Amino acid sequence: MDGFEIKKASVEDLDLLVNWRMEVLKEVFSISSQADMSGLREANREYYLNELSHNGHLACLVSLNGQNVGCGGVCLYHELPSPDNPSGKCAYLMNIYVRREHRHSGIGRAIVGWLIKQVQGLGITKAYLESTDKGRRMYQDIGFEEMRDMMILNNNKLYEQN
Repeated sequence: MDGFEIKKASVEDLDLLVNWRMEVLKEVFSISSQADMSGLREANREYYLNELSHNGHLACLVSLNGQNVGCGGVCLYHELPSPDNPSGKCAYLMNIYVRREHRHSGIGRAIVGWLIKQVQGLGITKAYLESTDKGRRMYQDIGFEEMRDMMILNNNKLYEQN
């Protein structure tokens, strides 16, 4: 798809980033309560304000014919150095989002490519992500490998004994 533009988001784009994040959360988690959204909105606003200001998060916005159609972001952090990542610098891709009517048009792939180039420009060679089954093929095509034996801690069942 031609005609879309990807630009780096900054603190000046804070309201737009928060609005996008709320749209993503509503869709992914089917949130309908305004009370829930209000608390999440403020927490996300504080996160973006802090992390964008201190280079802990890199975000982009995508427009097509003057309309906002997508966004993406990465959390930048350090993990313990290891043989596959001696510097410990990492990126965690998140918030790759394209409005429903523009999905399957190449915009999502372009967002991921843009973010990866930005991360590589910072000297980061290790990136993580979460993906749905539908997105997994695209990420594998880009070069991501599935990590085996990863587990998510479910705090509701933490230390639950029979």
